[in-house]
Amino acid sequence: MNVILVFLAAIAAIIIWWLSGQRLTSKPWLETGSVQLPEHDGTEQRQLPPVKIGLFVFLGVVGAVFSLAVSAYFMRMASADWWGMPVPRLLWVNTAALALSSAALQWARREAGHGRMESLRPALVAGLALAVFFLVGQIQAWRELTAAGYVLADNPANSFFYMLTGLHGLHILGGLAVLAHTTGRAFSTDVAPDRLRLSVDLSAIYSHFMLAVWLLLFALFAGWANDFVDLCRTLLN
Repeated sequence: MNVILVFLAAIAAIIIWWLSGQRLTSKPWLETGSVQLPEHDGTEQRQLPPVKIGLFVFLGVVGAVFSLAVSAYFMRMASADWWGMPVPRLLWVNTAALALSSAALQWARREAGHGRMESLRPALVAGLALAVFFLVGQIQAWRELTAAGYVLADNPANSFFYMLTGLHGLHILGGLAVLAHTTGRAFSTDVAPDRLRLSVDLSAIYSHFMLAVWLLLFALFAGWANDFVDLCRTLLN
């Protein structure tokens, strides 16, 4: 149990560190007006939209859900009926695609901030296409595993793999719906630049968070997290 708590504390620390970088440590309920954040040049002030605060709260909930699932994963590993399953090589390609998608959306975020629509559009399209590639690759990885005999009900390790990757994939799919809408608006001639900039910003933040979650899950499936647990057990003992 101590090892699980240490692992959850590490995940929580990553989430808190990431959220603190988004200026969530401010106390808007103690201020009389809207939350004020400095612009990039440090000379002007801008408001933190409520929808962005809502996204941060949602990501906190998502992080808690995955943390609980990971804790259950570690507890179940101690069972006698648990045996590991191979990590498809395709997951490495999928991981690279998701990382590139996140990088493309960060590029789009920068271009939107400078109002450069001509470079914003290809960045959004690239981010969207790479995220779709990731989902297709995940489905293909499932097919490879089931064809090799690693079915859902075969053992708990298989069940957790399909459950965690499926849950992550559903969140990616939800983000894709928003990103596709944002990309379509970027090609519209009557879109408001401020609203488009906010949509791109939210999509980029969501993408970065889901990439961080996937890297943690991938480390779990590849066995690197087990090495971390062994290290924690050694330190605790």
